[in-house]
Amino acid sequence: MQALIDLLITRDRAQRIRLSQTLLALLVMVISVAVMQFYVSSGLVHGLYGRLWALVTALGCLSFYVAIRLGWTRRLNDPALTAVQTVFAVTSSAVAYALGGPARGGVFPALMLIMMFGLFSLNPRTMRVIVVYAVVVHAAAMVLMVNLRPFEYRIAVEIGHFVMMASMLAMVSLLSVRIGVLRQRWSQQRTELAQALLRVREGSTRDELTGLINKRHMQELMEQEHQRCIRSGQTFCLAVLDIDNFKPINEVHGYDVGDAVLRTVADEALRQVRASDVLSRWGEDGFVLMLADTRVVLARGGLERLHEKVGSLRILHGPQALGVTLSTGLAEHHAGENVVQTLARAERALAEARSQGRGHVAVST
Repeated sequence: MQALIDLLITRDRAQRIRLSQTLLALLVMVISVAVMQFYVSSGLVHGLYGRLWALVTALGCLSFYVAIRLGWTRRLNDPALTAVQTVFAVTSSAVAYALGGPARGGVFPALMLIMMFGLFSLNPRTMRVIVVYAVVVHAAAMVLMVNLRPFEYRIAVEIGHFVMMASMLAMVSLLSVRIGVLRQRWSQQRTELAQALLRVREGSTRDELTGLINKRHMQELMEQEHQRCIRSGQTFCLAVLDIDNFKPINEVHGYDVGDAVLRTVADEALRQVRASDVLSRWGEDGFVLMLADTRVVLARGGLERLHEKVGSLRILHGPQALGVTLSTGLAEHHAGENVVQTLARAERALAEARSQGRGHVAVST
C-alpha cells in the first residue's frame, strides 16, 4: 500500500502536498463527470455533448496531475498549477451549465467547491481575477443559452441564477482578502518566531558583548577538533590572548570604555585570523584562538602579525585615544594529551609572556 502511495504522490514533501491537492481536485471532477453521465442516461443532457464534456474534463484534470507528478512544473512560480487548474475547472463549470438544461442548478455547488480550492492557495489578487472570470464566463453561458433555448433557459430564471451566483462569488472574493490578511499575519508571526529562536540559539553559543563564540561552545568545538585530529593524525594549536592592563582601563576610564576596547580588539582579531580558525571570548579580558591543522611555527607568525595590528589600534575616548596590546600564550596539541592539557600549557605560556612585559608571544614546548 505504501508503495502505491509513493508511486502516486512521491516521497518528496512539497510534491506530496501538490499532488494530494491535485488528486483531490481530480476526485471532485470524477464525481462531476459521473453526475453528468447520470444526467445523460436520464435524458436531461444531450448524450454526445455530455460525453464530450466528460472526456475533455477528465483528460484536462489528468494532464495536470501528470505534469506535476513528472516534475515539469517545479520551476514555475505556481508549481501546483492552482490558478490554471481553477480557471480550467471554472470554464468546465460554465460549459456544464450550458449543457445542463433542467439540471443546470447542480453546477453552483460544484462551482463553490472549485473556488474553495483556490481560496486557501492563491493570493487575493489572483483570486479576484478568477472570481471576475467566473462571473463573466457563467454570465456568457446564460446569455448564450437564453438566446439558443429561450423556452428552457427563461430569462427570469437566468437573472435569478446570475444574482445568486454573483453574490456567492463576491463572498468568495471577500473571504480571499480576509484569508490573505490572516496568511500574511501568520507568515509574519512565523518569521518573528524563527528570529526569536535564532536569537536564543545565538545567545546560547555567542558572547553578547563581542559576538564571539562563548566559552562553553568553544569547549565543545575544541573537543570536536581533538577527536578529528585523533582520526586524521593532524594537529592544531591553541592560543590564549589577554589584553594587557585591562583592569586599569575599567577603573580609570569606566566600564563603557572597557567594553569598547573588548569589542574593538575582537573585531580586529576576527579580521586577522583565517576563516578556518575559531576565536572565542574566554574571560573578562581574554580570548582563546583555535588554529586548525596548524603547526606552532606558522601559528606564532600569525599571532605576531595580530599583535602588530592590535597594537596599532587607537580607541577614541573623548579627546583621548587609547592604545592596547596583547600578551599571548601558544601551545601545539601533542598526541596523547587531551584538550584541557593543551590549554593548560597555553596558559602557562601566557604567564611566561606576561613576565616578559607587554605585547609578547610565548610558546609552550
